[in-house]
Amino acid sequence: MTKTVGTFELHRTDATSKARRGTFHTAHGKVETPVFMPVGTQATVKGMSPLEMHDLDCEILLGNTYHLNDRPGPDLIHQLGGLHQFMGWDRAILTDSGGYQVFSLGSMNKITDEGVSFQSHSDGRKHFIGPKESMEIQRKLGSDIAMVFDECPPYPCEKDYACKAVRRTLDWAAICREAPRADGQLVFGIAQGSVFPELREECATALVGMDFDGYAIGGVSVGEPDELIIRGVEDTVDHLPQEKPRYLMGVGEMAQMVESVARGVDMFDCVMPTRQARNGTVSTRRGRYPVKAALYKEDTRPLEEGCTCYACRNFTRAYVRHLLNVGEILGLRLVTMHNLHCYLEFMREMRTAIEEGRFNEFRTEFHSGYRVVLEDHALNVKENN
Repeated sequence: MTKTVGTFELHRTDATSKARRGTFHTAHGKVETPVFMPVGTQATVKGMSPLEMHDLDCEILLGNTYHLNDRPGPDLIHQLGGLHQFMGWDRAILTDSGGYQVFSLGSMNKITDEGVSFQSHSDGRKHFIGPKESMEIQRKLGSDIAMVFDECPPYPCEKDYACKAVRRTLDWAAICREAPRADGQLVFGIAQGSVFPELREECATALVGMDFDGYAIGGVSVGEPDELIIRGVEDTVDHLPQEKPRYLMGVGEMAQMVESVARGVDMFDCVMPTRQARNGTVSTRRGRYPVKAALYKEDTRPLEEGCTCYACRNFTRAYVRHLLNVGEILGLRLVTMHNLHCYLEFMREMRTAIEEGRFNEFRTEFHSGYRVVLEDHALNVKENN
C-alpha cells in the first residue's frame, strides 16, 4: 500500500534508549531510518555516478542550495526538468537552505532581519538570500525535502547573539512555512540556540507549533567540543514530536551518530566520507587510517577486512595506495566507494539492531572496538618517531 508523502512510520523504539527505527515517505520513494545522507554538493556525490549510488542502495542524497544557486543557477535546473532529472537521480533529495554556507562566508556577508547579502565565493558577484529567496530556489530545484532558511550562530558566541539568531530563525521559519513549494515538496524546520538549553527549547517548541514535516537540529558541529555536540542534541530532541523525523545536520563521525541515534535522531549528513576519501583516508568500522602512508606499500589486505564493497572485493591497500600516490583518479574513486559503503552499511546494521531489540549490544560493541585513528597505524607512527 502506497503511503502518503510526508508520512513517518515509527516501527520500533529501543527499550534501553531513545533509538528509533522508522520509514519516511517522500515523493521519490521511502527512506529507511536511521539514515546517513551522502552529500552531493553540486548535483553530484564527488567521484560517484548515480548508478554506483544505486548499487550502494542509497535512498536519499543531499544537494546544496547555495552552490547550486551560484552555479549553474536554479532557473537553468528548473528549465531542464528539476534537480532529479538534471543529475539523473530518481530517489529522494534533501536540499539545505544555503544558510550555513552563507553565514560561513564571514566577512563576505552582511546579515539583516530580511536575510543575508553576500559575495559569491566563485566570482565575487553580489547576492541576497532571505527566507523567500531560499524557498524559491529550492522550489525550482524540486527537491523532496526543503530546509527553512535559518541563522546558524558560530561557536563560541554570546547568549545575546544566540537570542537574536533564534528570533531571526523563527521569523524566517514562519515565512518559509507559507512559501510556495514544488509538487510533493516537504519542509523541515531547523532548531537553533547554540549551547544554551533554554534557547534550544524555546526554538524547538516554537517550530513544532508551526507544524513542519520534520525537524532538524542545527548549529552543532560548528567547532565546539564533541561533548557539546551531544549536549546540543539532548537539549533539543525531547522538545520535538515523536511522529516526525529528526535530522542532525552536518554530523558524520560514527561515534557521534551512534550516540545521537541513542538519543532519538533519525537522519544525518556529512561530507566526511567523501572528503576524507579524496585525502586518502579510509573509513572502517574500527576507525580511520591514511592508506597513502608507507606502512601500506606492500599490504595485500583489502581496504577493510570483511568488507563486501567493490573496492575491497577486488583490490589491495598496496594497489590503492599506488593509485593515490601517482595521482590516478581511480584511487580516490575506490576509497570513496568504500567509505560510502562503510557508512551506509553501518546504518543498515544499526537499523537491524533496533528492529531486533539489541541496539544497546550494538552500541557497546561498536564503542569497544572503535578508535578514530586505527591502532596499527598509530602505533607504527609512534614507533617511527
